[in-house]
Amino acid sequence: MERRFEEHAYVLDFLPHGRAGSRPGYRAGALVQIVGEGFFTLLEAIVKEGLVLKPHDRVYVGKEQRKEITYILGRVGFDELTANAKMELPNVIEKIVLRRERWFANFFNTAQAITPRMHALELIPGIGKKYMWQIINTRERKPFENFEELQQRTNIPDPAKLITKRVVEELAEESKYRLFTRAP
Repeated sequence: MERRFEEHAYVLDFLPHGRAGSRPGYRAGALVQIVGEGFFTLLEAIVKEGLVLKPHDRVYVGKEQRKEITYILGRVGFDELTANAKMELPNVIEKIVLRRERWFANFFNTAQAITPRMHALELIPGIGKKYMWQIINTRERKPFENFEELQQRTNIPDPAKLITKRVVEELAEESKYRLFTRAP
């Protein structure tokens, strides 16, 4: 299977002097903690000299000519995020979810059972058996195009917020199953 990497990421925190007590041999310079747009990968990266990035800035982290990032240090765990990065995480994730709204609306159209007793939809906070069946029965008549339609036709509360909660749970490793993130 071809390994796929993040192409774009959003800044969670900018550390102009790097991380306090960083590893020996650690590259010096400004550091950012970022979350990937495609797989919600938590990463740390070195920022090009002289640049200042703010939380919510979208940066290119792919393999080609990077403008803002010099070097990707690697993945970090949720517990390695700064307090500021943890605080920004739900807002940034919701921004990504809204940016990829069609993809997530399609998740509601195609989600399947994970085990004989549990459906993928039930893993989303706020969706129990009642909402799950409502979504399944409604999507059979006509697939959902976007969150607004999903909300109007099923009465579930804000789908972007529910998905955001789920992604944060997965990143904090509070869940056995992963719907939207990669295992560390």
